[in-house]
Order: sequence, then C-alpha cells, then structure tokens
Amino acid sequence: MRFTKMQGLGNDYLYVYGEVPENIAELSRKLSDRHFGAGSDGMIYISPSDIADFRMRMFNADGSEGKMCGNGIRCVGKYVYDKGYTDKTCLRIETLSGIKTLKMQLRCGKVSGVTVGMGPAEVGDEMEITAGDSKVTGTPVSVGNPHFVIFVDDLEKAPLYSLGPVIEKHESFPEGVNVEFVQVVGRDELRMRVWERGSGVTMACGTGACASAAAAVKKGFCSPHAPVTVALDGGDLEISITGDGEAIMTGPAVTVYEGEVII
Repeated sequence: MRFTKMQGLGNDYLYVYGEVPENIAELSRKLSDRHFGAGSDGMIYISPSDIADFRMRMFNADGSEGKMCGNGIRCVGKYVYDKGYTDKTCLRIETLSGIKTLKMQLRCGKVSGVTVGMGPAEVGDEMEITAGDSKVTGTPVSVGNPHFVIFVDDLEKAPLYSLGPVIEKHESFPEGVNVEFVQVVGRDELRMRVWERGSGVTMACGTGACASAAAAVKKGFCSPHAPVTVALDGGDLEISITGDGEAIMTGPAVTVYEGEVII
C-alpha cells in the first residue's frame, strides 16, 4: 500500500487514495504508532464522491473514525490537486459532518494553503463538570464534531495531560469530546492547546481552533467577522466567525514524504 504523509501545522496523517479497507481500525493503530509504524495522528482515505468532488474519511490513531478534521481536509485539497486528480482550485469535499468547500492558494503550481468553509460552529451554554478532583468550567461547541473549550489565564499551567483524557471520556459527552485549553492573548488573538478525541495531545486541531474562536466571540473576547489568529503548538491558523455563525479557516498544507508499506 502506498501512502503520503502530510501535515497541517504538525497535525499529521497518512493519506491513501482508494476505498477504506475492512481492517481500517487495526491498520490505523498500526501505522500511526510513532515507534513501530510510520507515525501519525491517524489515517485519511480519499475517494470519488457521488455528491461532491471527493469524499474524505478520517481515522484516529486509536482506530476510531472521526467526522471531520480541519487540518486534515486542507491536506486533502493539496493531495488531489498536486497529484493531478483535479485541476480545480475550488473543491467540495464530502465528510461525515457534511460537504465542506475548499479554496486553494497556489505557489509554483502547488497548493501551499487552503481556506475551508467549515460550516456552523454551534456554541452551547457554559457548563461546569467534575473531572477527577477538579471542577472545570467550559463551553461546549459543535463544529461537526464535539469540543469542550476551557479558557485559562496561563496556558503553560493548564492541566492538558492530566484533565484532557478525563474530560474526553466524561459522562457528559457520551461520544467523547475534543478538549481545548485556551488563553486570550489579545483582542482577536488566542493561544490554544488541544487533547484530541482518539489521538491525545496533537500539534494542532483545525476544528478545535474554530470552536475556540467561536466560543471567544460569544464571550466577547474576539470580534465577529474579524480574522482571529489562533496560535497552536504547530503554528497559526486564521479563523473568522461570520454573522450566521459559520467558521472560515485558513492555514497551510504540507507534504512530508511518500511511503510504501506491506500490509
């Protein structure tokens, strides 16, 4: 099996063009392992679609399937354009959370960045949960997948590794949840770290950045319509929340290497 390793701000996946195999959960766990496999946050399969230009399915490092991946979908656009599957610079991609629209930026004939219409970011009411021995207040947000956004005064002291896995599997979130710890750095500027459902701590999370920006707009920390810079461990994303609540994300997409594995 041939694959392409790609990353968006260090959020890396193994990309394959073709139909998803029956043993995908085992395959994703095996190849995602950073010591015994290729090493990634999961796998993404790309195939033709009956209702859009292409279809994307995303599998986490633990083998579970996710509905959407913001960093991953940008690399889908780069994959299909750079490899000649399409000559369009505006694409519609079918995902489990609906059809997303991609607009590609080109440099020297290759895709260097992608703007994605992520759909509505649905921000719920702030809630308090008990996680271990701690009471944690956060904002639930859906961006096609579930998020719990926690604003903190000092991100460096945030209990990402200790509370992240506890909140991910909290009874309040029966399907699991992505956990974002967010510090407001300035007007329309956030710093975020993430514990991703099914993958643990990752360098970046595109849907998490959208969820964080949407929660920050609702709380008045950031301006609606204005670009919000979200600084992640792997770099910056630009997020805009429109008047009707849609999240627009812009960020890079990078090919790391091509690989081949016997399965």
